Amino acid sequence: MALSLQQEEFQHILRVLNTNIDGKRKVAYALRGIKGVGRRFAFVVCKKADIDLNRRAGTLSADEVSKLVAIMQNPTQFKIPEWFLNRQKDPRDGKSTQLISNFWEQRMREDLEKLKKMRCHRGLRHMWGLRVRGQHTKTTGRRGRTVGVSKKKGG
Repeated sequence: MALSLQQEEFQHILRVLNTNIDGKRKVAYALRGIKGVGRRFAFVVCKKADIDLNRRAGTLSADEVSKLVAIMQNPTQFKIPEWFLNRQKDPRDGKSTQLISNFWEQRMREDLEKLKKMRCHRGLRHMWGLRVRGQHTKTTGRRGRTVGVSKKKGG
């Protein structure tokens, strides 16, 4: 089944929140291309904006895109519960927010720098480039280091 749309209406690439979005994908799945927007959050945003989940992202009008952006930036104003957000009880101000695109990257970088500065266990593991969450590291994840036993030359 081919898309039967006029070229003026369909956009192959949309620019939303400093991210290029593929216009050929369905709206909810296209929104997942934005950092900080997962599958479930994208579906909830589409439902709050009253956008059909089967529509393609390239068929959205400018008003619908701005409505989606408004909901993603202020989800609590559109009655999305706090437990659904990706930044709950921020250590700085104690508020729950949804971090998206550049803000998400910036906050993650700041958190890692804070852990490294405190010299806590997680921060040290990040600093050394080792696994942080308790995985085994004896045989896996060597990433370019020497593997196995080296043989002596000559002999």
